[in-house]
Amino acid sequence: MKFFHSAYPAEPYFEGWYLKHQNQRGQTLALIPAFHTGGAGRRAASLQIISNSGAWWLEYPETQFQAAQRQFQIQIGDSSFSSQGICLHIERNGLSLHGTLRYGPFTVLRSDIMGPFRFFAGMQCSHGVISMGHALRGALYLNGEQIDFSDGIGYIETDRGRSFPSAYLWTQCVWDGPERGGLMLAAATVPLPVGSFTGCVCSVFYRGREYRLATYRGVKIEKWSSSGAVIRQGKYRLEAEVLREQGQALRAPVEGLMERTIHESLCAEMRYRFWCGKDLLFQRADRNASFEYAAAN
Repeated sequence: MKFFHSAYPAEPYFEGWYLKHQNQRGQTLALIPAFHTGGAGRRAASLQIISNSGAWWLEYPETQFQAAQRQFQIQIGDSSFSSQGICLHIERNGLSLHGTLRYGPFTVLRSDIMGPFRFFAGMQCSHGVISMGHALRGALYLNGEQIDFSDGIGYIETDRGRSFPSAYLWTQCVWDGPERGGLMLAAATVPLPVGSFTGCVCSVFYRGREYRLATYRGVKIEKWSSSGAVIRQGKYRLEAEVLREQGQALRAPVEGLMERTIHESLCAEMRYRFWCGKDLLFQRADRNASFEYAAAN
């Protein structure tokens, strides 16, 4: 298998993966392994960990990072992440995190969430969805406390580019049960050589069907702010409303360097409503949703 940390460009660049795990008892853990190259060519890797109770940042030398070229498989330090699951061995900076989780089959999108935007060389940041939902089996031990995810569900996405957008909104939610479903919505200011525009990508899974709403399909953003978003595309309309949030500080890339502080609510309480014409396809209030909002500097 070929690995490629040496194949990353020398100019400012980052690539990160967001892995979220939740169980039915309200326990949630997200992991963000990443690789980044700064303007001076400095290369490093990092791992951010977010739980219900805290957030941690760990930096690693370039030599302790590997990522496969054609599949989801990452090694950082003594921990590994792949489509089969994760195996964690972390004991540093006051953090103890150990254990193994196995993943069930991924729920994949029919096509790249970025659509034709993936060919736009001027994008600051390209988004990808690896799994909209998959079963979990196993347990992790965070600072001595067991978190059993055997009845849980996971989600994985990825970002790559130079910087996070100056202003953006992101929310994600996945749920299990008879009407298993999930959604991911992102809206952001996209710079152009002259001016900018606001772009949006969204995927809604419900009852085995994907609904794709995106700028390249004519979506209209009726509202986006720190309280949520409303988007419309033809007969479809999605509302995402923040009911309660508690942001935790994370690091985000600026020209490849992880120097920006953002705040993510790993377990925000959100209400989602999704219409097809006058028919309300579903309404869901969820305390395990995630939400981020960043205003332009």
